[in-house]
Amino acid sequence: MTATGPLSGQSEPARHTDISADLAVVEEPPFRVPRDRAELHLFLQAALTLEHLTIPPYLTAMYTLPPGTNRPAHFAVRAVVLEEMLHMTLVANLLNATGGTPLVANSRFVTGYPARLPFSRDQVPIALRHFGTKALDTFLYIERPEYVAEPPGHPSVADDDGWTSIGQFYNTIREGVIRLSRRLGEAELFHGDPARQVGPKDFYNSGGEVFAVTDLASALKALRVITEQGEGAAGGIHDTDDRLFGEVREVAHYFRFNEIRQERSYGPHDTPRSGPTGPAMDVAWQHTYPIDPEAKVAHYPPGSAVRRAADHFNEVYARLLVVLERGYTEGPAVLGAAVPVMLELRDLAEALYRNPHPDPAKRALGLHASATYELTDRHFALARDRLSGAFGATALPG
Repeated sequence: MTATGPLSGQSEPARHTDISADLAVVEEPPFRVPRDRAELHLFLQAALTLEHLTIPPYLTAMYTLPPGTNRPAHFAVRAVVLEEMLHMTLVANLLNATGGTPLVANSRFVTGYPARLPFSRDQVPIALRHFGTKALDTFLYIERPEYVAEPPGHPSVADDDGWTSIGQFYNTIREGVIRLSRRLGEAELFHGDPARQVGPKDFYNSGGEVFAVTDLASALKALRVITEQGEGAAGGIHDTDDRLFGEVREVAHYFRFNEIRQERSYGPHDTPRSGPTGPAMDVAWQHTYPIDPEAKVAHYPPGSAVRRAADHFNEVYARLLVVLERGYTEGPAVLGAAVPVMLELRDLAEALYRNPHPDPAKRALGLHASATYELTDRHFALARDRLSGAFGATALPG
């Protein structure tokens, strides 16, 4: 990928048609600031993909904790998962606000695992691992703060640098939004249907409120929430939910994971350099269901209860993505249908992960069955059929 300079001075059609579904779902954005509306949509669809990529690994770590064990770690990971769903929704709001169409219920949207961290200069493997130090080390790499994260084209960024952090990626989107707003005008850039915007009444208990994106100020606020909840604000360990939403100040994702990894909480005066110096955190690493990070449904015997359970989990997860996509594209009222789906996923996970692996060799290693997040067109067809005419109008809880 090659870095480029500022946006060109060429004019843009008043209503730019959106990129196709296949392009939006699979194409990696170029290493440059978005030049026009279509390229901004490409970047925002990529951001949706990136935010979702983290959810199955985080859920896997949480689901492999036997019920009642490692409660501090369980709630910490769960809080991050909820905020990643919040981030997806804020990105969808921004995509809708600029006239795009969020796409998530697509087999090409869901990354196969093990995967690599997308849009990254470094080839970082992302696997579905049980709760443990290897999983936490991966999470720390994903969420790591990057304090030198200027967008492509900045004098400090070499042409061949490539993406060095999620923060740099979002900083690039931010710069593109600012430049396009100046060139096109706010009213022209943010011309999307306001009825598609997801607000606080539609999505709550999310560790930071969802809000409508209607102009440059709200777009920049959304990008700020996403980056600061992940890596902290102003080089510190905390996010800015207290200042933006009047909520209790919390440590950002990276530092929540580091508390678990170091088995110690951050104190009120701790910094990224000091590390956590607060009270010890009770972490029992042995209390987990060990799993094969390369597990596939095909590894389970045909017709077995474990195979049926793993395949059913994938269908229900596809159902969750169908609900989210319809909420983003048809109106947020349908997001209430996600409530029973998430509860069903939790119950299916509890039943699946406690099973010893059906393969004798893997069972001898102490491994258990696990969800694989292999979502096919068949899973999405089943999900859409199941949900046909069944959308409610209640809000989506955490």
